[in-house]
Amino acid sequence: MTEIVASKPPEGDLWTGLRQFTAARIGLARTGASLATGPLLDFRLAHARARDAVLEALDEVRLAREFAALGVPTLSVASVAEDRQSYLMRPDKGRQLAADCAAMLSARRGTFDVVFVIADGLSARAVQAHAAPVLSAAIPALRTEGWRIAPLVVVRHGRVAIGDAIAAALGADSVAVLIGERPGLSSPDSMGAYLTWRPHAGTTDADRNCISNIRPEGFDCGAAALKLVHLLRAMRHGRLSGVALKDDSDKRLIDR
Repeated sequence: MTEIVASKPPEGDLWTGLRQFTAARIGLARTGASLATGPLLDFRLAHARARDAVLEALDEVRLAREFAALGVPTLSVASVAEDRQSYLMRPDKGRQLAADCAAMLSARRGTFDVVFVIADGLSARAVQAHAAPVLSAAIPALRTEGWRIAPLVVVRHGRVAIGDAIAAALGADSVAVLIGERPGLSSPDSMGAYLTWRPHAGTTDADRNCISNIRPEGFDCGAAALKLVHLLRAMRHGRLSGVALKDDSDKRLIDR
């Protein structure tokens, strides 16, 4: 009697079906104790893209041109970080608004429900790619409900907390900071949105709501805009944000 033994499929076939569901590096080919040449070069390319994203300068002129279609004035400001190196080495500087910029914003102070802040963060390419699509969907939805929207504020060398000072200077009840997130080896263009109700000098991360991984391969711009508007409505209704605010917008996304 001849024994029939099933042949073992090639190693690549074991992972082909799984790779379509993730950008993670799984089942990488190896040569001895090292990665094979192909995966190694791919890793180095991804690392280079992540480094480039961190160092890339914000194109404020281009952003202002894209935002013009939204019908909201755009203001450009900067943190106290003198350059990119200072920004990366001193995170505290990225949270502070330059004195002349604070004065300029105070001169535009009004009665606003929300101010949208667009900051380069750790990936300028993220906000340059995704900020306009998100705002193009979110702002018209808020306008139909009578929201008073402050001028858009583009920040060079800014971190999340700089939105607190901007909201205070402009007199806005809430702030939504769209900012480039720390690049990963498969996501150099990921944007985050941080929402805070009545921010002030003592505001902490526990007082904020976050929408993360906004990019085509993650949380797409349309879904992010829907969640952004939902959270802003809930913040204004409950007059709170952060851990005190329950986010039930996922049900709306599922039912959409």
